[in-house]
Amino acid sequence: MNTQLTQLLNLKYPIIQAPMFLVSNTKMVIEAMKCGIAGCIPALNYRTLDELKAAIHELQANKVAGGAFGFNLIVNKSNVKYKGQLKVLCEEGVDFIITSLGSPEETIKQAHKYGIKVICDVTDLHFAKKVENLGADAVIAVNNEAGGHRGKIGAGELIQTLVSQINIPVISAGGVGCRSDLDKMMAFGAEGVSVGSPFIASLEADVTDEYKQACVDYGAKDIVVTERISGTPCTVINTPYVKKTGTKQTWLESVLNKNKTIKKWVKMVRFSLGMKATENAAKKVTYKTVWVAGPSIEHTKSIKRVADIVAGLIN
Repeated sequence: MNTQLTQLLNLKYPIIQAPMFLVSNTKMVIEAMKCGIAGCIPALNYRTLDELKAAIHELQANKVAGGAFGFNLIVNKSNVKYKGQLKVLCEEGVDFIITSLGSPEETIKQAHKYGIKVICDVTDLHFAKKVENLGADAVIAVNNEAGGHRGKIGAGELIQTLVSQINIPVISAGGVGCRSDLDKMMAFGAEGVSVGSPFIASLEADVTDEYKQACVDYGAKDIVVTERISGTPCTVINTPYVKKTGTKQTWLESVLNKNKTIKKWVKMVRFSLGMKATENAAKKVTYKTVWVAGPSIEHTKSIKRVADIVAGLIN
């Protein structure tokens, strides 16, 4: 399983444990590295820069050959912590950074000064070419089966289009829950995969047992797209609470979103309320169950150790 991704990050297997808001943590990434894959955590999972530094130091102390660790950065203007987080990641030292939701130009420029690889989330050829021209080391092709904020294009079409049109490695995100899924993405031309949802139901994840069990009890058919978390379509498990509240924005939000002057403020309020709801559902027992996940939970049959989940992907 020697690919451009394993070479880029010095991995044993071409798999990235995807960064998941509120779910990913250092325990999960350390176990991922021990298994010979890469692990990534959203920088926004840490409230302060000191907490982010402590996480980096812990991962550095537990780094093993054949594994790698990185952090995900939201690089648009809505993330007021972005510049400080980027500075910490560069100065403290990480293996790679995954960028999302914005231009990665500054991240690429600064990270490369420190020898840090930058991989960019993209959903189509236009953005893939853009980040390649900016100097990205690889792209993550987010397809329409990804969990969270997914793309609109199917895996096969997206991977094959990107592979034929750009000259940097293409990593597939979405729809991988077992070895046959991984093989399918590689057959399309991907150099590796980014896998998130199957790791929610891991013993090492710091979320409620109810959230983990939901990933066991529900399947691909139970995943729906909602506009009521961040203002951007996001995949969640269709729990009774989600069915009750609906998945579309309210009529008021719909009206306000048509006003160019206040649209961004409406989105910021929706994002704040939505993130609070998902945080409560992930960390507390509550009837307001808004659990983010993707269709790949179809293959999640029990709560397992990270090592066992990785074994299911490579064996």
